Amino acid sequence: MIDFQYLSSIRKQTASKIVMIVVDGLGGMTDPSTGQSELEAAVLPNLDRLAANSSCGVSTPVLPGITPGSGPGHMALFGYNPIKYLLGRGVLEGLGIGAPIGKGDVAARGNFCLLDADGKILDRRAGRITTEECMELVELLKQIEIPGFGIEIYPVMDYRFVLVFKGETSSPDVSDTDPQITGIAPFVSNPTSEGGTGTALAVNLFTQRSMEILSEHKGSANGILLRGFSNIPDLPHFGSSYALNPAAIAAYPMYRGVAGLLGMEVLNSNHTFEDEIKTLERNFSQGYDYFFLHYKPADSAGEDGNFSQKVAMLEEFDKKLERIVQLEPDVIVICGDHSTPSYISSHSWHPVPFLINSTLSQGKVGGQFTENSCREGTIGNIRAEELMLLVLSHAGKLNKFGP
Repeated sequence: MIDFQYLSSIRKQTASKIVMIVVDGLGGMTDPSTGQSELEAAVLPNLDRLAANSSCGVSTPVLPGITPGSGPGHMALFGYNPIKYLLGRGVLEGLGIGAPIGKGDVAARGNFCLLDADGKILDRRAGRITTEECMELVELLKQIEIPGFGIEIYPVMDYRFVLVFKGETSSPDVSDTDPQITGIAPFVSNPTSEGGTGTALAVNLFTQRSMEILSEHKGSANGILLRGFSNIPDLPHFGSSYALNPAAIAAYPMYRGVAGLLGMEVLNSNHTFEDEIKTLERNFSQGYDYFFLHYKPADSAGEDGNFSQKVAMLEEFDKKLERIVQLEPDVIVICGDHSTPSYISSHSWHPVPFLINSTLSQGKVGGQFTENSCREGTIGNIRAEELMLLVLSHAGKLNKFGP
């Protein structure tokens, strides 16, 4: 917990190395059609072997019953209270791709989407259009001008883009247009404070003009959805707070954005988890003592409602894990930012399994890396923001507290 008032008096630098791997959407729930969760159905020899020799538990990302977004889920894993330090998706996405977002600018995460003849959402991701098509559509939307605002738009990956409003009147106090479900029309943006009135009008004008331009283009997308309006906040520095020299390795822009905001050095890793592992192997002996890696495919399969695909992606992660274990870090952490059960095709509030493997971990004979097995592990159920203190303890990086 980064706000623990005595943290600076007990944390210490050591030579031990930590590798924390966040498997996005890791947790699940029992699917009635299979009688198992995805973790229970998957064949995971490396994870099960680690779990049998690790301190295991489950984490609650925010509060019981609260379904987190990826931003709060990651902030909690890094020890930040996800309610106090709520980060907007737009800023995270923008910083992750290196967009020039300044203090006072307002950024939003955008999706290209497909609407029916009545203006209702058929597909929030426009059939997961390619990054190349996204770049073409972004170029079309750059012609839009809104009086009183500077408008900048950047392609991200696949169907995603970042929209930035610049100007003294820009405010993050506006509501999203993305309802995050299909079958209804996109929302109209409304101000959430008096200061957001002008920005809300600008958002709605941009949305309307985008629909006109995209409908003329006759491509895979004919609308846009916007969410996560935000600007750059002030945050405690991750490395200084924990006495770590941290590095982040993530293929997806948003997670690079989170890491960069917190002060981690973001290492280039291209577009796949294989690239991330190669980056870790190249940099493992370069002076860093904490590495954050991110694995995305399990979450994507869960959001698509594809049970067998999520199982396959978990099994693929398990195969890749062996190379990380072979590097022999002092502490290996496998955790998740939230659960994404394919049964409900979305993020959920269900506790997320995790393991901490070190010479100090306490395993359980016959332990497996599943939700139920981890729940019965030696750590039990904790708040996700408490995880970093346990990780530091396993790495020998905390002194005794008090006389």
